[in-house]
Amino acid sequence: MHNIAVAAALALLAASPAAAQFGNSGFLAPDTKFEKPGTPAPHQTNNTDVLFAQLMAEGGLAEVEFGRLAPTKSHNKDIEDFAGRMVRDHAAANQTLQDLAKQAGIPLPTDLAPEHRKMREDLTGMEGAAFDSAYIAGQVVDHIKAAQLLAWEIDSGEDAPLQKFAADTLPTVLDHLQMAQELLIESRAVAAK
Repeated sequence: MHNIAVAAALALLAASPAAAQFGNSGFLAPDTKFEKPGTPAPHQTNNTDVLFAQLMAEGGLAEVEFGRLAPTKSHNKDIEDFAGRMVRDHAAANQTLQDLAKQAGIPLPTDLAPEHRKMREDLTGMEGAAFDSAYIAGQVVDHIKAAQLLAWEIDSGEDAPLQKFAADTLPTVLDHLQMAQELLIESRAVAAK
């Protein structure tokens, strides 16, 4: 009974004119310039665009960095090939994102985030099957995060070029995710023997 009352109260609140005054579904910054009421002027980024670009850049830097470790740490050709593809694909995406962010006036990180620095440190101390397992498990997690981030930008972003970048990049990230999942299953099967 309590849940019904709460749901009814929320429905009434959402329908009231006062509800329209709270928040901003596009997460626009307070200093956003508008072309007309409700329509941001061209080349206005919202907070979603800024956060997306910064988080995507952090992840992209990590993908390239971790991929470069594989040739000296892995003893598995499939893992090395996957890592090489991560370096190529993410370096290209990083450059495109950097160009778009510059046009939009969004500052991007130039160094790894603390969680990725820790992962790099851990991976640097590993070799062979231990490296392969940790690297590929991290790739699965990072590509799930990247796919969610891309979908979020597509849905909630305001900057059309960044949204197009997200839409164009999502299929590649999903392909990487599938490859990483298959390699993770293989690496666990090898470890179980």
